[in-house]
Amino acid sequence: MNSIQKLFQQKSKNLLSIYFTCGYPQLNDTAKVISELTKSGVDFIEVGLPYSDPLADGPTIQDSSQKALQNGINLDIVFKQLVAIKNTNKTPLVLMGYLNQMLKYGEDKFCQKVIECGIDTVIIPDLPMVEFENHYKALFDKYAITNVFLITPNTTEERILKIDSYTKAFIYVVASAAITGAKGEISEQQIAYFERIEAMNLQSKLIVGFGISDKSTFSTACNYANGAIIGSAFIKNLSQTGIPKIKEFIAPIIS
Repeated sequence: MNSIQKLFQQKSKNLLSIYFTCGYPQLNDTAKVISELTKSGVDFIEVGLPYSDPLADGPTIQDSSQKALQNGINLDIVFKQLVAIKNTNKTPLVLMGYLNQMLKYGEDKFCQKVIECGIDTVIIPDLPMVEFENHYKALFDKYAITNVFLITPNTTEERILKIDSYTKAFIYVVASAAITGAKGEISEQQIAYFERIEAMNLQSKLIVGFGISDKSTFSTACNYANGAIIGSAFIKNLSQTGIPKIKEFIAPIIS
């Protein structure tokens, strides 16, 4: 049983996850951000690997990735930072990166480092299903790593059911067909999409992301899923108010 499955055994509704970018705002802030998020009561944390071409991310997260890279972050430093907190961190971590990062680093080496960090769940948004089935499923199984698939309003029912059959942690329900970023209130069209997914009675847990930014959007998403992820809104707040104010951002959402 992976760390996220254990989490769902303890709590199955209203789970809050926060996405942040490693090495941002400053190179050595990774552990500080994780620590403050844990103190703030976040249920699990999505750890973003800075990348020069993050296809799924909007301007806010792209900017944080660029600044982290300018700070000198790289995968070796990320893994070193995460290993350093392995024995003290109590909040489950999910690693989010892109396929090219894994390929350039070396697939087996990447997986070994993930496990060394105490992480067992990854999100690779641009990993094609056929590549997962033909190669990466066996690779991830070898290291006991769970892959999280994303679905969007355009994902076919056939693909959703296939994803459901492979899912061991949760399905990432992308709230819109656009890139990440805070977008105001959740629309009726998005609610219809959530209802459609809910009506499929999938076996997997569902976590909503993209466009979740505050108490209102978080609560609405949780009406149709087990929880939600806030990314861009958190990064924006972090850039404006800094690490000491993280708890002030989280508290109204989970209150």
